[in-house]
Amino acid sequence: MAIDRAGWLRGVRRQPSPNVDARPPLPVELLVVHNISLPPGEFGSGDIFALFGNRLDPARHPFYRQLEGLRVSAHFVVERCGRITQCVSVFERAWHAGVSCWQGRERCNDFSVGIELEGSDDRDFTEAQYAALAGLAAQLVAALPLRAAAGHSDIAPGRKTDPGPHFDWSRLALPRRPA
Repeated sequence: MAIDRAGWLRGVRRQPSPNVDARPPLPVELLVVHNISLPPGEFGSGDIFALFGNRLDPARHPFYRQLEGLRVSAHFVVERCGRITQCVSVFERAWHAGVSCWQGRERCNDFSVGIELEGSDDRDFTEAQYAALAGLAAQLVAALPLRAAAGHSDIAPGRKTDPGPHFDWSRLALPRRPA
């Protein structure tokens, strides 16, 4: 695995999201770890990619009605089996952090890479996910000036809780520096 000149990781599946725009000219210094499951608490539906592609059918599940019209994305998704899918080039701004602040800097999407782990706040992540995340983080560190990792809950406290208490920060090779 290596990141090419266009910001795509070779050797992983791609599901490009339209929910992306140009980054401001800032170094990409932060890795933001999230969790997501659609429907909540269920895995393997493929609906994460439907959400990121603006194709999520609100009639498919009652929870999806509240997501109608939402435009979000992440750079990477790591499924329970450890499969990595890239949705946005690391050189573009994915819409993963929302209203956020890290070490006094607002708009974390401007200077971060977002990784969604298929999971929830109340379940452990899998060994395959940790192994995939470690390999992915190593490639990101080699290609970008990353200097820290934070959870979505660190950059949007009170609004977000992910990656949740079951995420083992010691398994990530970047220093954790909450906001």
